[in-house]
Amino acid sequence: MSAGRLGQTPWQTVGPFFHYALPQPGGADLVSLSEAGARPDLTPPDHFLLTPPARVTPPGEVIEVEGHVFDGEGVPVPDALVEVWQADGEGAFGALFGRCATADDGRYAFRTVMPGRVAGHGNALQAAHIAVGVLGRGLLRRLVTRIYFEGQPGLDEDPALVVVPDDRRETLIARSVAAGRYRFDIVLQGPRETVFFDC
Repeated sequence: MSAGRLGQTPWQTVGPFFHYALPQPGGADLVSLSEAGARPDLTPPDHFLLTPPARVTPPGEVIEVEGHVFDGEGVPVPDALVEVWQADGEGAFGALFGRCATADDGRYAFRTVMPGRVAGHGNALQAAHIAVGVLGRGLLRRLVTRIYFEGQPGLDEDPALVVVPDDRRETLIARSVAAGRYRFDIVLQGPRETVFFDC
């Protein structure tokens, strides 16, 4: 077959195609039974192609986590997809999974609950955390990190956090900006790069 007959193939080998099919109504709201979601303004209505999953309200203190995704030069990434999965407020895993596409200014936001502490490797108790996956243009593999919360117990002995060098741990800590609201920016590369884990 000739290239003239079929046309050129897209020059981008990886996306961006996340906004078209992966976000769903309520995908960024892990605690509401509504389809509206916590931040419907972050994703245009015509991008909602999937049926939202059935939900029950999980136990725990309701919180909001928001931030921006930046590239290595500090420029916002407008077409990334941030996924989260976590335990509920009692430390039980179930259906607490969320997905949010970034806005034009690289912003994302989730409404969820403060996760309970769960056992990790060797049954060592982990600090409250949310597992995060980041997909985006030019990323050949999903990046995986964690969000920990300032002021929560167990940060000094969390089995994953203790292997991170002291001067890099702050890239994994969400800062409180108001009651029940936390800020966590994700930096994809550069001197302030978020710590990402192999998995």
